[in-house]
Amino acid sequence: MSSKRILVTGGAGFIGSHLCERLLADGHEVLCVDNCFSGRRATIAPLLSARNFEFMRHDVTFPLYVEVDEIYNLACPASPKHYQFDPVQTTKTSVHGAINMLGLAKRLRGKILQASTSEVYGDPAVHPQTESYWGNVNPIGRRACYDEGKRCAETLFFDYHRQHRVRIKVARIFNTYGPNMHPDDGRVVSNFIVQALRNEPVTIYGDGRQCRSFCYVDDMVDGLVRLMATPDEVTGPVNLGNPVETSMLELAEAVIGQCRSKSQIVLRPLPEDDPRRRQPDIACARRVLAWAPRTALDEGLARTIAYFRRTLDQTGVG
Repeated sequence: MSSKRILVTGGAGFIGSHLCERLLADGHEVLCVDNCFSGRRATIAPLLSARNFEFMRHDVTFPLYVEVDEIYNLACPASPKHYQFDPVQTTKTSVHGAINMLGLAKRLRGKILQASTSEVYGDPAVHPQTESYWGNVNPIGRRACYDEGKRCAETLFFDYHRQHRVRIKVARIFNTYGPNMHPDDGRVVSNFIVQALRNEPVTIYGDGRQCRSFCYVDDMVDGLVRLMATPDEVTGPVNLGNPVETSMLELAEAVIGQCRSKSQIVLRPLPEDDPRRRQPDIACARRVLAWAPRTALDEGLARTIAYFRRTLDQTGVG
């Protein structure tokens, strides 16, 4: 495999930091770009001394002029707490960021992968969700800045592909968890783990029967790398996620058990437009990428809990 110079936008984020580490391990030169709104330098601190790693603080809503062979576009806050903080900027990041990165890929004639999301399916009326499903999204709700921003980004990717022959890949990422998650990002796995480690009430929004499908981050990164390596005629979109459903109650009980916590489960009202079920059909990923998640939830949770124990001990807030 030949070494490439690869740009990862959002590279200081949760998935981005793991992707940068994987690409370095594969022998590539990595340019990590992040404005550090939701990404953190701490996640890439172990990589800063690597000879083939470079970090650039930059906002993708502004053009970027660099020379690279491939682009992974992961830039955008992905947790509701972060993307609802400045919803206009969230939409700009998805839309203007896509335009700027596609323009760069067009000039360089390189491949570009868009980290899209299962949120394009909204609160799905089809279960499980296949790539052919168009979704059920509220375009004026509080989540729309992210949901519709990502949908528009997919539109731009395919229009650049059709109109300018840009070499694109689109991955629809389902719920992902693992080390390097922000302790205060508001996502369900990090929320449950932090609350359990602190012996605080574990908060479930809704009745606890709503389901998600949780994919460990190493498996997700492997799927992204495999998709980028496919021939040009493979554009996606491709669902990447764990097809095994887990209810919020099941997840909370598993986290409390592994943390050996004294926490009790408490129920709170369900947020606006929060989907009841989310499960990927990964037949396309199995067929095209020879990919499926390999990490069981119990194993992934154990690694993630160990990470959060270290993080909270270091910050003195555990």
